[in-house]
This record gives sequence, structure tokens and C-alpha cells, in this order.
Amino acid sequence: MLKMYFLLPLFFLTGSLFLSGQSADSAAHYLQKGLQQKQGGSRLESLKLFEKAYSYDSTNREIVSELALAYQDLRKYGNALQTYKKLAGMGQAGKDVFERLVQLCYQMRQYDDLFVYAAKLKEMDPQAKISYYIGKAHYENENYGEAIKNLQAAAKEDPRNAEIPYLVARSYADMMNYKQAVPLFKKALELDSTKTYWMYELGLIYYAMHDDKNALKYILDAGTRGMKRDAEYLENLAIAYLNVGQLDSGVTMLNEILKKRPSDMNVLNMIAEAYYYKGKFDQAIEYWDRILEYDKENASALYMIGMSYQKKGGKSNTEKGIALCDKAIEMDPSLASLKQKKMSMGL
Repeated sequence: MLKMYFLLPLFFLTGSLFLSGQSADSAAHYLQKGLQQKQGGSRLESLKLFEKAYSYDSTNREIVSELALAYQDLRKYGNALQTYKKLAGMGQAGKDVFERLVQLCYQMRQYDDLFVYAAKLKEMDPQAKISYYIGKAHYENENYGEAIKNLQAAAKEDPRNAEIPYLVARSYADMMNYKQAVPLFKKALELDSTKTYWMYELGLIYYAMHDDKNALKYILDAGTRGMKRDAEYLENLAIAYLNVGQLDSGVTMLNEILKKRPSDMNVLNMIAEAYYYKGKFDQAIEYWDRILEYDKENASALYMIGMSYQKKGGKSNTEKGIALCDKAIEMDPSLASLKQKKMSMGL
């Protein structure tokens, strides 16, 4: 019996060595088949074979490396990131591994890990161009001070990358520092004039700065170069037209929105106000009437109709206007303060 106790561990040890050797052979077999498929251009098939090899031996650096590359090549970025992390953790990872980790961490929005791997990459290669990714990560985290600092460094590393001045411009714009943002938007557009949304954004920046002429220019340029003419774009273009005094063009844009959104109260009110402040009171009344068709309790629209009649002049119009304003105030007493304000302004 004692002899059997000595033989039992020896038996299992021998079996374990046999299975370990068999796994290594299987891993090597599937690795070679995967490499052959990769060389032949069969990317998906090579991935399956590398996964099979990994299932037999997850400690083989060549297998882990090929698997990570295959995942990234097929845009399986989450799998690629985890596999590259494993490869880095195995030690002796090269510069290329940390470069890919920085890129993938940014793509997967794992910014804390990005900063760690970027620092390791910089230790390995002081000339590594990592400022762009670090700057973008800080921008996404709304850490604009660090974003600007790193993106300015990135501009020296890659002066032709149009996204760098754009992101610096956005950092300033998000802090409402529009004067700093404008020249950077222009710099970005000099580097890449195809970015129609950047032109549109620059137009909105000028609008925020009350530079109506340039606001209209850049919003129009964006539209002529392919910017999608959705409701938001048309509304902002209309405002830009109205702000420079081009009433007909502005109203045309707003009516284009109404074709698809006929009961858009904001747009109806914008058109009515545009006509009102241009002294076209009949047209203003028409659009406020349309608001009342959708909302009979809209006291503000009723009040402005009353004001429009008063502005038209004449005894009957004035009396009718006063009566409508009084009725609106009965519906919404807060409008009484508006009446006092308009009277003090002579409106």
C-alpha cells in the first residue's frame, strides 16, 4: 500500500506533464495555421485560429501578440485593448504595444489608463508623440487647462493636424472665451476647409459675439459646402439673416421649417416678432393668429395681436387692440408688467 502512495503522485505528475506538452503542441499547431491564414489574407479565419491557440496556451507571448493584432485589425477594439493589456502585463512589451494601448484607451474612453500607458511610452521613447491623445482626453474630461497645454504641445509635434487647433478653439469656446477661439477656428479651417460643421460652429461663435455679419457669412458658407439643412441649421440661419436686417430671407428660412413642423410655436412666434419689429403688423397678426389656432389660451400671442392693432393706428384699431390686450391680461395677469414696460418705451 505504501508503494501505491508513492506511485500515485508520480502518475499524476507524469500525466500533467503529458497534458502540458500536448497543450503546447496544440497551441503551436493552431498558431502556425493562424499565421498561414493571416499571410493568405483570411483575417477572420486567422483570428479564430489564434483564439484556439490561446485557449491552449495563454502565456505564449507570440500567441497573445498575434491575437491582439487580429482583434485590432478586425475592429474588435474592446477585445484588442484587454489583450494588449495582458501582453503589457507579461513584461518586456515593446514600444509598439504601448502605442497601441494609448490609441485604444482613447478610443474606448479609458482615460485614466491612457495617462498611465502614455507615461510608460514616454519613458521608453522621450520622442513619442502622445500629447495629442492626452490633450483630447483632457478635453473630453472638460479639463480645459490641461487640454490646451497638451494640445499646444501636440501642434508642435504635428502642425498639419487640423483637429488640434479645432480642439483648442473648442476649449476656449466652452469657457466662453470667444476672442481666443476665433483665430484658432480659422486656423483649423485653413488646414482642413472640408469641415463644414467647424464653419457652422464659427458662425455661432460670431453670433455669440454679436458680430452678425460674420455669423451670417460662416453659417451660409457651411450650408453651401454641404452642411445638413436641418431645422436647427435653418433656424440659426434665419436668425442670422434677421439680425442683419434681411427680413424676407430670414422669414423664408423659418417658413421652410414650418413645412415640416407647422405647429412649431417658437418658429411661428419668431416670424410674428420679426414682422412686428419691421412694422409689418398685418403679417405679424397672421402668425400670432396661427399660434392661437393651436393654443387658444396663449395669452402672450393674444396680447401681441392687440399691440399690433394699436401700432396700425386709427381709432377702431386702437380700441380693438386695447380690448385684446386687456383680455390677455385677464388670462395672464403677469402681462400687465409687459404693458407698463411697452408704454414706458413708447411701443
